[in-house]
Amino acid sequence: QGQFTLLRDTRTDGSFLVHHFLSFYLRAGCKVCFVALLQSFSHYSIVAQKLGVSLAAAKERGQLVFLEGLKSCLDLLFGEEEQPGQPSPLQFLSGSCRDLRALFDFVRVSLTPADGDSWKGPVLLVDDLSVLLSLGAAPVAVLDFIHYCRVSVCCQLKGNIVVLVHSNEDSEDEENELVVNSLCHHSDLILWAEGLATGFCKDVHGQMKIIKRLSLRQAGEQDVVQIYQYKIQDRNVTFFAPGLSAAVL
Repeated sequence: QGQFTLLRDTRTDGSFLVHHFLSFYLRAGCKVCFVALLQSFSHYSIVAQKLGVSLAAAKERGQLVFLEGLKSCLDLLFGEEEQPGQPSPLQFLSGSCRDLRALFDFVRVSLTPADGDSWKGPVLLVDDLSVLLSLGAAPVAVLDFIHYCRVSVCCQLKGNIVVLVHSNEDSEDEENELVVNSLCHHSDLILWAEGLATGFCKDVHGQMKIIKRLSLRQAGEQDVVQIYQYKIQDRNVTFFAPGLSAAVL
C-alpha cells in the first residue's frame, strides 16, 4: 500500500508491463482508475481477455474507471462533451487552462470510496505519461499532477500508483527526460525495460532492470538492483538471468 511504481522503457515497448498490472489489480479486487492515453479501450480489452480478465465486466460493476484519452481528445477538439455540463479531464487542450487540475479531479473522484464499496484498495494506472507532454502540457504541470496524485492516492487513500514513461538517454527531448529523471527520484520501485544493445533477437526480447528504492525510505540505505532478460509470449512473459535463455542453453 502507498507505493509509487515507475515503468520505464528505453529502445523497446514496455506496454506489456501495463497489461500485467491492469489484470493483476483487477483480479486482486482493487478499484482501478486507468488513464489510457496511448491506445483505445478495445485494444486493452483484447489483451486483457488473453490474460483472463474482462475489462467490460469490470467497468459495468464499477471496479474499473477508464479514461480513453484518444476519444477525449477528439471530443474536446471538436466541441463534443462526453457528459454535458462536466469539464473534460483533458481540459488543458482547449487552452483555457495550462494545468492538469481537471485530470487530477477526475482521478480523485474516481478513486474516492463510495458508500457500500468493498474494493480492496484504489489504484491509479497511467499509460503513458509522456503523451501529456506531446499534447502540450508543461513538465511542471505533469510533475504537479503526479505529486497531487501521490498525496491523494498513496498517502490519503493508502492506494498504489503505476505510471509508464518512455525515455531515451540519447534523446534531445529535454522536457521528457526532465520528467523521467524526476519521477525516478520519487519512485518506490522502478521497472526499467530496455532493448538489447546488440539488436533484435527472437529468443531474448529485452532486459529488465528492477530497482528497489530503499534509499527513498531510509537514509543511508543502498538501492537494490536486479537485472533479468525476458521473452514476451502470447499470454505471459518469461524471465531469466542474463545469458541463460533457451537459445544459449
